[in-house]
Amino acid sequence: MSRLDEIKRPIEKELDVFEEKFKSSMKSSVPLLDRITHYIVKRKGKQIRPMFVFFSASLCGEITETTHRGAALVELLHTASLVHDDVVDQSYERRGFFSVNALWKNKIAVLVGDFLLAKGLLLSVNNNDFNLLKIVSDAVQQMSEGELLQIEKARRLDIDESVYYEVIRQKTASLIASCCASGAASTGADQETIEKMRLFGEKVGLAFQIKDDLFDFGTDDVGKPLGIDIKEKKITLPLIYALSKSSKSEKHRIINLVKNHNEDSQKIAEVIYFVRNSGGLAYAEMQMHRFQDEAFEILNSFPENDARTGLEQLVRFTTERKK
Repeated sequence: MSRLDEIKRPIEKELDVFEEKFKSSMKSSVPLLDRITHYIVKRKGKQIRPMFVFFSASLCGEITETTHRGAALVELLHTASLVHDDVVDQSYERRGFFSVNALWKNKIAVLVGDFLLAKGLLLSVNNNDFNLLKIVSDAVQQMSEGELLQIEKARRLDIDESVYYEVIRQKTASLIASCCASGAASTGADQETIEKMRLFGEKVGLAFQIKDDLFDFGTDDVGKPLGIDIKEKKITLPLIYALSKSSKSEKHRIINLVKNHNEDSQKIAEVIYFVRNSGGLAYAEMQMHRFQDEAFEILNSFPENDARTGLEQLVRFTTERKK
């Protein structure tokens, strides 16, 4: 049994029910659409987002039908954003399988993403879950803004640490924050508790993204291939720190490599070597643990129970994972 299976054991039944509901929430009378959504469901990820929704609900009260709709809403909008991301990034693979745009081309992928977005909106509106809809729509808006902020900054490569945090807060952390806030809101929790859970999720999301950025420099033997972010001219925390500690000429040289030689694997290896040798990885890891500790501080203000333990283990999983 994997570590993640161990963590999800207390909410295993809920997740099984969720799987069925999520599948049926994607149903369509158009055969092509049904075929594509079936393909998407079969290749789903680790269920980390629904786990955050269910554990957060359990921490704040009881898991209800509304909780299940909250989990489905988050997953529908998240899946829509992934389908659209693959089009934007011209990516033909996701989790080792062909992406939707690789199999059915961009036009269909964009329309499928739109369909999933509409399904999520209708699921909420038809059940009067306006609070959940607001929480998750806020996250989708931030994800788009974060992506555009990153694109804008990548052109000039003028990202400092504060801009980097703003990008990842919007791009990644906002979605995990919406999972935790939705879980709390689905139990009828008060606004203060919902905000506390949102902030907890945001801290977890920041730590999660820094962990992801560390993989690019080969902190583990597995995970994504090295240098993907550099190829895409994404300036991440390890590189930001390394550049801040280098001389003007060295900084100029490295930025030039990222900007103009990001297709050359030898030059990418040079950038990775530079970051590894200037304390960039250690600094990023320290910041990751800082956000994790801040998340635990919020979590520990809740009474101890299985849900709190589950969330704690889930947070540790996100920062200790190997891919």
